[in-house]
Amino acid sequence: MKQFFPSTIQFRKLPDVKESTGDSRTTHYRKIQDGLMTRPVSRGGGRVAWPGYEIDAINRARVSGFRDEAIKDLVTKLHELRSLETWA
Repeated sequence: MKQFFPSTIQFRKLPDVKESTGDSRTTHYRKIQDGLMTRPVSRGGGRVAWPGYEIDAINRARVSGFRDEAIKDLVTKLHELRSLETWA
């Protein structure tokens, strides 16, 4: 997968993610459990959000016809990109 380093990261809250994916809250969290969606990022104070570029990448993969196994691989790689070592 080509390295993707956005110059800015916009975080999306759950309502925005649901609107973007068309998934219900239940389906969204089931996809996280199944490895088909990235885990949320803690924003402090009990708040969570998702990096927008991750949601966009998963949506693009779906539109491109990626099967679930390929989506799982993508999600794994997106989680790896969160590592500070990757950004160094």
